[in-house]
Amino acid sequence: MTDNIQSSMSADSSAGTPAVAAAEVAKVNLLGMPEAKLVAFFETLGEKRFRAVQVMKWIHQLGADSFDQMTNVSKDLRAKLEKIAEIRPPEVVKQLDSTDGTRKFLIRVSGGNVVETVYIPDGDRGTLCVSSQVGCSLDCSFCATGKQGFNRDLTAAEIIGQVWIAAKSFGQLQHGAERSVTNVVMMGMGEPLLNFDNVVDSMNLMMHDNCYGISKRRVTLSTSGVVPALDRLSQYTDACLAISLHAPNDALRNELVPINRKYPIAMLLDSAKRYIEALPDTHRKITIEYTLIDQVNDRPHHAHELAELLKDVPVKINLIPFNPFNLSNYKRVSNNALRRFQDILMQAGYITTVRTTRGDDIDAACGQLAGSVNDITRRSERHRARFDESQPVKILAQS
Repeated sequence: MTDNIQSSMSADSSAGTPAVAAAEVAKVNLLGMPEAKLVAFFETLGEKRFRAVQVMKWIHQLGADSFDQMTNVSKDLRAKLEKIAEIRPPEVVKQLDSTDGTRKFLIRVSGGNVVETVYIPDGDRGTLCVSSQVGCSLDCSFCATGKQGFNRDLTAAEIIGQVWIAAKSFGQLQHGAERSVTNVVMMGMGEPLLNFDNVVDSMNLMMHDNCYGISKRRVTLSTSGVVPALDRLSQYTDACLAISLHAPNDALRNELVPINRKYPIAMLLDSAKRYIEALPDTHRKITIEYTLIDQVNDRPHHAHELAELLKDVPVKINLIPFNPFNLSNYKRVSNNALRRFQDILMQAGYITTVRTTRGDDIDAACGQLAGSVNDITRRSERHRARFDESQPVKILAQS
């Protein structure tokens, strides 16, 4: 992974054009820089390595968004940083608070796009669901994000900025404050492994002792199955892994999770096992995420098939009741079918939990995140047209 720090600081060698003038005044955003890149940045200024740690602590532990706040940094260096660098989080368009304590942030990023970040409290645990892309290119059939199409990857500053915003909103980024964001899951908008470098840099900031200091057991990356990237992941992080599975066989998963046609279940599970085996912690399990959809993948034979599929994989299973959204004709699983499915898996010896639906009154429940995406794929148009065509024709009574 590389980050062209020098090019972001220097102007084009050509002169006299508006583009060159803009490049000359462009500032480096330090918010998304991990320690190694921040050290390299300060070395280009002739500064010592410890400056990187100082600035990281100010940004991520104390919520500084101005160099003037950094009182243990010399005035000369602060003045120099003010000219060439910035601490620029993405913009919060709106904050929505659910009756159950869930909080959703609508966050504007460049290009007129809006992504969503969700904070879910549960006792002394506060989980932040973070987005990695504007939209998603994978188009899973049960997910609202996929129906919005795709625009671009989020930068590292835009990803870690979601953690910064949420922590600051709860007063966490103050000296001596209690931690509100205890867990982070890369399960928001987008497929994290398709934005590999920025996601890895951001997760490492989340776990860094001089930043948020979140345990590696409390930062989870969820993937639908980008196998080549998953095969690389253990070289860069030891975060927890979740597999967005949702079906016990390839035929059904091909329909629900189209990337399965390229990387089928056996290939995906083998890659996931290799990731877990490469970690120094030998007691880790893979979380299997399984969204239950009424009459689609929630039958008892699906549960038995899933139990057989996973018998040689170190897993725990998280069942997720489907949450309805516009452009989908799928229905939520019944409570009886959900309990029956869970019972079959537990009787087979699997730790099986049910994800409680939270924040559905603000469309913050799992699978409902959509934001506002300037879709470069035009997929959203096609989904809208197909959905409209599938609706029954309404015959209006004559007056």
